[in-house]
Amino acid sequence: MENQHEEQHQLNIELNEEIAEGQYANLAIITHSNAEFVVDFVNVMPGLPKAKVKSRIILTPQHAKRFMKAMLDNIKKFEAIHGPIQDQDQVSMPLNFGGPTAQA
Repeated sequence: MENQHEEQHQLNIELNEEIAEGQYANLAIITHSNAEFVVDFVNVMPGLPKAKVKSRIILTPQHAKRFMKAMLDNIKKFEAIHGPIQDQDQVSMPLNFGGPTAQA
């Protein structure tokens, strides 16, 4: 009976080849409204004044909080194996795209 219940709640996630390749990003710009969080992943190249958003993810506030908790959990696991991740100085780029102040 337990296995039958587990089978009913399995989620089959498909990952096509293009998405599986991923996108490199070295900057995340996070904005929010009362209904959603928008995370833009950007690849900034040194010395170039222009950068393109490589991916945009839109989350409900509840999913944004779950995502944050999952990231914190994974960072703790990573650091337990590989040691502390060295935090860099605050990025000082004027990034405002018309929404609330961005955090990276």
